[in-house]
Amino acid sequence: MAGNPARHAPRSAAPVIHDLPSFNADKVVVAVHLATWRAEDGTWRGRLLFGTPEAQGPATADIFCAPTESELWESVRDLREHHFRDLYRSLAR
Repeated sequence: MAGNPARHAPRSAAPVIHDLPSFNADKVVVAVHLATWRAEDGTWRGRLLFGTPEAQGPATADIFCAPTESELWESVRDLREHHFRDLYRSLAR
């Protein structure tokens, strides 16, 4: 039985950028931002942006997905500094 191919969920609106606390990685302060939007299917999605949004530094895929905006934020709040640092390091290499 063939699996379903991965599909890209189109964004229904421009993402809203939220500032998150910065962290230290290898003696450098790294700014973190969360881009959130509501998808066409009604779910809330988000991705992490590292550095300044204007510089378009490393970013995760759309790793946050929740039925409501408050549930999305709950999953973001559950992340600790070492999670952000590890994600950044994996993307910056």
